[in-house]
Amino acid sequence: MATLQDRFNINSQLEHLQAKHIGTGHADLSRFEWAVNIHRDSYASYIGHHPILAYFAIAENESIGRVKYSMTQKMLLPCGVPPEKEEEV
Repeated sequence: MATLQDRFNINSQLEHLQAKHIGTGHADLSRFEWAVNIHRDSYASYIGHHPILAYFAIAENESIGRVKYSMTQKMLLPCGVPPEKEEEV
């Protein structure tokens, strides 16, 4: 059975992980921010793995450099303009 100390330790480790790695999320993360993290992680993975990048280049009939450039540009706003935040009263 988990004690109070074990729960505190697990929560402390989770907070440390979330502070260290942005993509792990937190309780106040919005749906849009989560989607942006997923898209950016995907593009970074595609750019970092040359065989996948070559596959995309062949599929799009573009050079590898052009595909890498376009994916890098898509990382700026992968899900479009962020929605306006609602003000809390």
